[in-house]
Amino acid sequence: MKKNNQHNILKTDNLTVGYQSKKTQTIVASNINIALNKGELIGLVGGNGIGKSTLLKTLTKVISPLSGQVLINNQSLDNYSNLELAKTLSLVLTETIAAKNLTVFELVALGRQPYTNWVGNLSDTDVAIINNAIKQTTIEDLKHKKCFELSDGQLQKVMIARALAQDTDLIILDEPTSHLDMYHKAYILKLLQKLSKDTGKTILFSSHEIDLAIQLCDSMIVMSNNGIVSDSPCNLIEKGAFSNLFQEDMIVFDEKTGSFRVKK
Repeated sequence: MKKNNQHNILKTDNLTVGYQSKKTQTIVASNINIALNKGELIGLVGGNGIGKSTLLKTLTKVISPLSGQVLINNQSLDNYSNLELAKTLSLVLTETIAAKNLTVFELVALGRQPYTNWVGNLSDTDVAIINNAIKQTTIEDLKHKKCFELSDGQLQKVMIARALAQDTDLIILDEPTSHLDMYHKAYILKLLQKLSKDTGKTILFSSHEIDLAIQLCDSMIVMSNNGIVSDSPCNLIEKGAFSNLFQEDMIVFDEKTGSFRVKK
C-alpha cells in the first residue's frame, strides 16, 4: 500500500468535464477529485462512451474544463505555457502517426523538441537521453528501422520511448493496447508498470483491459454512470466499484477472482 504523504503530480479540484458550444453545455462527468502520485501506474477504466477520452483531453489541456481545475505539481494547468507543459507532461495517442518514414531513432528523438533550439539540433545530452529511452523500452534492435516496417506492438513501444525521451514527470496514454493481441496487451502494460518503478515517473493510461489493470496498477480511476472513484484496485474491489461498470444481464464482476466473467 502506498503512503498517503506521497507527492501529487496531478490532482483535480471539483472538476467537471464536457463540451461547451455557444448555446449549450454538455456535461460528461462532474465532481471529479482525483490525485496521481509520483512513480505510480494508474489505469483509467470505464465502459464505451463513458467519457474517458474527454477526461484525458481535459487533463492534458486539449479541451478546457467546464468548471473546477486541474493542477500539475500544485500549479494550475491554466498557468502553463505550451512549452512548459511539454516539459512536464507527455502524451501518447492512438492516432496513426503521419511520419512513418522516419527511423525509430528519429521518431524517438522528436521527444526532445521542447529542449532543442529552433533548428532542432541534438546535443550529446539529447542523444544520450534518446538512447536511454530506446534501451528502457528494449527496442535497440529496431533503432535504425523505418517505422512503417514495424508491427503495431513494436510501434507502440517506440511511442512510449518517445514519451520517455521527452523526460516529463507525467506520461498519459490513451488506449495504448488497442489493436494489440492479448500477449502484447499484457507486454505493454507490464512495460509501463516497470517504467513507473524504474524511472519514478507517473504513468496514467486509459484502457478496456480492466482485468490486466487490476493486476498491474498501483491505483485506478473507475468511471461509471454512478460517478468517478479512484483508489487502489483492492479497495475498489471491496467497494464494489467494478460491479457498476456493465449491465449485469451479460457480464458480472467476480470479487473473489478480481475479474469479469460472462453470465451463464
